[in-house]
Order: sequence, then structure tokens, then C-alpha cells
Amino acid sequence: MPDPWESLQTTALLGTDRRPLPAPGPAAPYDGAVDRADPATALLELAALETVRRRAGALPAPAASAADRPAAEDPRPELPAPAARRLSLLLSTRGGGSGTLANIAELLPQWLATARERGYRAPAASVPALLDAARARSELRPDAVALAGPLGRWLAERNADWRFVQRAAPEPSAVPEPPTAPEPPTAPGTAPAEGDHLWHEGLFAERVTHLTLLRRRDPAAGLALLRGTWPTERAEDRLLFLDALQEGLSLADEPFLEAALGDRSKNVRTTAAELLSILPGSALATRMAERARAAVRLSTHGTHLLVTPPAACDPAMQRDGIPPKSPTGRGERAWWFGEVIAAAPLPLWSEHTGLTPGQLLALRVGDAIDETSSTWADDLREAWARAAVRQHDAAWARALLGPAPVPGPGRAARATGAPAKLLAVLPPAERAAWTAAFIEAHGLGDAFQLLGACATPWTPPLSTAVVEALARAAASGAYPWSHSGVLGMTERALSPDSAGAVEELAAGAATATAWGETFTRLAGTLRFREAMLAELAA
Repeated sequence: MPDPWESLQTTALLGTDRRPLPAPGPAAPYDGAVDRADPATALLELAALETVRRRAGALPAPAASAADRPAAEDPRPELPAPAARRLSLLLSTRGGGSGTLANIAELLPQWLATARERGYRAPAASVPALLDAARARSELRPDAVALAGPLGRWLAERNADWRFVQRAAPEPSAVPEPPTAPEPPTAPGTAPAEGDHLWHEGLFAERVTHLTLLRRRDPAAGLALLRGTWPTERAEDRLLFLDALQEGLSLADEPFLEAALGDRSKNVRTTAAELLSILPGSALATRMAERARAAVRLSTHGTHLLVTPPAACDPAMQRDGIPPKSPTGRGERAWWFGEVIAAAPLPLWSEHTGLTPGQLLALRVGDAIDETSSTWADDLREAWARAAVRQHDAAWARALLGPAPVPGPGRAARATGAPAKLLAVLPPAERAAWTAAFIEAHGLGDAFQLLGACATPWTPPLSTAVVEALARAAASGAYPWSHSGVLGMTERALSPDSAGAVEELAAGAATATAWGETFTRLAGTLRFREAMLAELAA
């Protein structure tokens, strides 16, 4: 006999105009109470009646047996009472903010990360709501699972909606786990047996996370795990799995990556080539260095650099990840040249010329045939910038960014290329200082990506620079929504110590104006965050 609920679902999906209502039958004695004159209304009534019938007919679950162990004890301290109340508020808030507060649900990730750093555990009464929130928002899951602790895992065993908890890696802590039979030791470089189930049956995102975490603690085991299923993985999955090899990347991965250069997927081949290019001592990095030395040389008098771009993209270059056709519409020789320089190890340039990154960038760039031409200058600088980001070379990133901008006449030109990506290579404090100087010189118009590259909460000097720039924008007559991206970021990242300065801006602006409302809302959110963080520090 077909399941009545399944029949109703099918009809709802297809529509009553394409599929008739399920016929009355002995399994649905209530059907006679439904008026079928209007099929759409009848479908809803049948669904409501079937829901009641299914609930009323549900059999009770078996009573817990003696073998059904309770949740393990969690020795971590429970949240202070004010912080627990704050958590309940954050978990119960939905939708946008009010006139005096931003959408405080967007502050939940910050609260969870801070509570986890402080070593707290969530109150037992809040764990179900916490797991529900993490189920709906995957970015919350690592911190939520950690805060839920053993109780969260115990509950997840009894509720399929929270199955993601069981797939998450356990939080390293002093939390005791139930005794289990000892497992035989695994040989170095082999995937641990406890990861087999997750790797073979988990969701894709969970598999990527599992592989990434495994690579952090045992790169050889992670490689062995990936190698075991590589031939059967989809191309789009192989791409992200390959990207996870950045964790713990070493020459031990080179044979696998060299083999991936022959993969049937172009994107996989490109990613394998990028990984090999940042692997010091790899054969591909050596090949790219040879091509780069042939493409760029120092002039006889050492006054400028001479460029000879590749004349063709031969099969060896193609195997090393350089597509013969430019996907960006650039000229082919310019494209091949940029790809070679971006993949070449950056230390080779100082070894090749004896000059520092700053000295190299100060040289004029000319064509090897026509030394007066500067055709290749931008291509060379852009390729070096890509190499600095790819290879995480702070010295080159610093030289490419140039000194921090200064306001006023004669100020330095804005950094070319992708300054936000170059900033991400630098230490957090240096990132914040450079961005603060940029905002003082250029305002907030081009600062969104730079601010996104800075660690949060922003340092006091960066926060001050942002607040002062907002004040200048308000005084200039600009509309707040012209800075909506930055304003949304400030609510989550501005130092709470800036609340007083923002309150002064709110007091100086008419409350009914757009800027008055904006500053009032920002100040209220900063005070909320200030109290939130203070409760977790108690």
C-alpha cells in the first residue's frame, strides 16, 4: 500500500493541475471530511490531517537500556550567567536589525569564536538551539560543535538533524571520552581507520574539512587517503581536494602532483601546477625558473630589465600548467610571459641579479629588441604580485605595496595590482597600519577589500582611521549607502573602544538624518559588542 504522505508530497511538488489528489482509501478514514471541490485547498487539508494521524500513530521509542550510556562529563567551566543570557538572545534573533542595533544575529560567529577561545562550554539548555543554528549556518559549525562538547555529540546520536556533529573532528581537550577497545597502531603515512567512515560516506564539505585537518597533523596520511580514492573522484571534487594539499605541502607530495599535471581536468592540472610552483626545490619550479631567466635579464649596465617573452607555448609549458590560449583576452605572448613569471620562484631574481625586490621594482623595464619601449613593465609587475601572493613572500609583497600612503600634496600613488591580496601576506599589525594610512590618504572609497584583509577586531589606530573617514564622508554630504559595504563591516570589526567616538558623531548629527541614524545604529552595536565581550572575559 503506498504511503499516503508520500503521495501527498508528490502531488504538492507536481501541482494539483498535473496530478490528481490521492484516492480515498482505508489508510485515510478521515478523507470523507475533506471537500474536494477545490483541489488545492483539499490538498492542504489532507496534509494537515495526515500530519495529525502520523503523530498520533507514532510508536514510543524503546526505553533506554543500561547499555545506553549518558553523555560524558565536560570539565570545562560553564558560561557566566550574563554570557549565557546573551547567547540565548543571539540564538533567538532572526532577520535584520532595529533602528538602534544592527542585525545582531551576525554577531553570533564572533561570540562563538570568543567563547571557544576562552574555554567555556555551552549551558545544557542552550545546546539544542545552538545545534539548530549550526545546522542552518554551516559557518558556525566548528565553534558550535566545540562549545556543545560531549553533550552535543550525545544529542546528535539521537537526532538525525544534527548528524553533522558526529562528522566533525573532536575538539582536542581534557574532555574524557568513554573507554573503547584499543586500536592497533597505524603505520606512519597511512590514513587512520576512524577517518574511513567520514571520508567514504560524509558530505563533500565534511570530506574536505577532514582531509584538511588530517593534512595538518599527518600530511603523509592525508596524501594516502586522497590517493586511495583519487581515480573515482569527480573533477570538481578533485580540484578542492587537491587544494587541501597546501596544508603540510612538501617534496613528498611532488610525485602525486606531477602525476596530476596529466589529469583530464584543466582546472586540476592548473592547481597541481600552482602547488608545484610554490614547492621549493620541485622540478616544475626549476623548469619555470629557467624559463623566467630566459624571459627577463638585467641590461649590460644594470640600469634596466630587458624582456624577451616566450615565442610559443610548447607542449612542455602546457604540461606545466600554462594554457596556450589566454582566457582573459590578453595577447598570447603577454599571457605566456605573465604565467611563467608568476610561477617562477621569487628568490631567483635576487640570485640572478644581486638586487633586492625594491631595487628590482625601481628599474625601468624595456623590450629586449627595443630597449626604449616600456610595454612589459605592467605585465612584469602584475606577475610578480601574483607570485608574491602565491608564494607568501612578505618581502616582495612589502616592496610591491610600497610605503604606506601619506595624505596631502605629493602623496604616494595607490598600489597597483591587487593590494588586498598583497596585504594578506603581511603580518596582521603591518596590514592594519598600512590600511589605516591608506584610508587617511584616500578615504573609504577603495578601502573595502583592504579592510577585509585585516584581522578583526581592527586595531585601535585602524578603527580611529575608519571613524574619522566616516566623519569626513558625513561632512562632505555623501550618503551613507555609498559606504554600505564598509559600514556593514564596521559593525562586526570596529574596535568596541570606538563606541564613544561614534556616539559623539551621532550626537553631532540630527537624529532624523540618514547619517544620524547610521551613527546611532553603529554606536548601539558597538556597545552591544562591548558588553558581549566583557561578559565572556568575566
